[in-house]
Amino acid sequence: MNGKFVTRGPERSFPHNMSTDTLALTPFVQRGKNIIAVQIYSPGYSHFSYVHRGAHGLLAELRADGQTLFVTDQTWRAKRDASFDEIVPRVSIYGSGVEVRDMARDENWRGLDYDDAQWETPRIVAVQDATPWENVSPRVTPLLVERAQNMMLLETRAGAAVTHRDTHLALREGWTRAARTAFSQNNAEWFTPRVGENETVYWLYDLGRDYIGQGWAEIDNARGGEQLAISYQEKIRDDELVISNPETYCRVRMTDAFILRAGNQTCETFSLRGGRYLLFALRGATGENFRIRFHVRVSEYPLEITKPFRTDDALLNEILVMCENTLRACLQDGFVDSTWRESSQWGGDALCEALILSAMNDDVRPLRRVIELQAQGAYPDGILPSVLPGEVHAYAVLDYNWMWIELLALHFDLTRDENFVRAMWTALTKMLERFSQDYDASGLLISEKGRRLFLDWSPQSRNEPSAVYNLRYLRGLQTAIGLADKLGDVENANRWQQRAENLRAAVRATFWENGRWYDDVPRTTFSQLAAALALLTDTARVEEAGALCDALTARSLYADDAPAPDRMVLASPFSHHYVFEALRKFGRDADVIAIVKARWGRWTLAGYPTTWENWNVDFADGSQCHAFSAHPRYHLAQIFARA
Repeated sequence: MNGKFVTRGPERSFPHNMSTDTLALTPFVQRGKNIIAVQIYSPGYSHFSYVHRGAHGLLAELRADGQTLFVTDQTWRAKRDASFDEIVPRVSIYGSGVEVRDMARDENWRGLDYDDAQWETPRIVAVQDATPWENVSPRVTPLLVERAQNMMLLETRAGAAVTHRDTHLALREGWTRAARTAFSQNNAEWFTPRVGENETVYWLYDLGRDYIGQGWAEIDNARGGEQLAISYQEKIRDDELVISNPETYCRVRMTDAFILRAGNQTCETFSLRGGRYLLFALRGATGENFRIRFHVRVSEYPLEITKPFRTDDALLNEILVMCENTLRACLQDGFVDSTWRESSQWGGDALCEALILSAMNDDVRPLRRVIELQAQGAYPDGILPSVLPGEVHAYAVLDYNWMWIELLALHFDLTRDENFVRAMWTALTKMLERFSQDYDASGLLISEKGRRLFLDWSPQSRNEPSAVYNLRYLRGLQTAIGLADKLGDVENANRWQQRAENLRAAVRATFWENGRWYDDVPRTTFSQLAAALALLTDTARVEEAGALCDALTARSLYADDAPAPDRMVLASPFSHHYVFEALRKFGRDADVIAIVKARWGRWTLAGYPTTWENWNVDFADGSQCHAFSAHPRYHLAQIFARA
């Protein structure tokens, strides 16, 4: 407003239930003429954070003193921002679009004196209460806070320019070939590099940990035609920056680019990115008075720790800080999976993230939002979506349906909001009835082809019938029974209780043998996750609990993570949540503490500021910042509170 940045939004939401922001503009208003300008961006396709269905636009109104002064109608003016390239490759399979901008085509449309007389009358794509605005509702999570963040210069390089139509691949190859070269900067942190026509210079910065935000640059006295790339990465391995390869698993190319115009300018993208390391690359030729200065702006959830917790153990305290850092990095307008490669919200991952948040403060808004989004996005047959919001049907992870019941139960435990549970009850009962159709002759659950049983990095068998899949369903049924009892829904409680008893008997008869919980009928693997779920669902008998807890603890404390014949399959960091729940159920708090120190302590002792998505992330797209692995903060707080 009047050339000053206000905010960005809205909160992620489905088109049929759009979230709206309410903004206080009074601090930006001046006497006389005022200009409100809004930039809207769509990469042209659905991705793992937002859904676009054929149209995008702006719906707004201005209110003052209880009156509506104006609304978005055809008195507004609109224009496509021609500085953005129309060809928008994805930054990853999960993310939005790469941004390539020609700064010579940029206009100062944000300014108070800008003349929009030549802009077009906007096209009305829809009116309120019609598609895609069939329903609008206020934002649930708070507006994010954007601020400047310090960054440390790690390295500068220079080398021959690499020509490639994909800016990311050019940067990747050029950085590897370039030689370390020192560039001086003045006290105001301006660099004055002299870059040749066929040369590229590089600056690598460390933010200290992962953040969501955007790098940007101030540039003075450009000749015009120079090219600036800004790239986001997450790992350094063997003292070398790992620049993602778009040919691998997640197709990551987190690099945006600018073609400079002559004179002074500021280069910043529209979209927020994520990562720990920022790499700026400038390709010449620069003029004599050229100078450049780099910045980063981060976007954060306004998180206050109202439940501080530390111990007398220095290593545990370092782990607690690491877990808190990870949640801070991954908490945006919901629970974000990875700040770097995807910034998407997975329904199942939210359970661990909601638990750690509950151990840090009493804010249940992100938890409430993820529950609502899953219910809003339910398929016609009742199955809940796994990525929120999104149209990613290949990622229908079935056990996330039952983790949603755990999320609902957690919300009730934290708030005692019975009305909210009742509002979700239709979605819950329809979903559970849908899975009642999937039993085989032995009384076990068999999934539909093409859908994923569960997501976990561990190499346990996914053959069907699956012990983990059935035990996860059994835990979901048991959680639903508990909620039905609290709501007085006797009919459903009795129905689900009978299913649970039948399923528990079938699971035990099929997968329990000689002191082990096997993952499949051929006895291919036996895993920590299957054993933990058997304990949590009382499918394992009380007299078996001691030996199973011993086995769980021993496997976690065994230093070799690799699978081997006749060795229990190690659970991922994420699934260790259930390992810890099982151990704590049988009073093995000391074992939980030992496992946390041994496994999460690896990362803190090695100097990592955030928790990883798996014990080893040396694969190309493996992430070193995943909040679903930060759950020890919750478990440790619970253990020490009980002590």
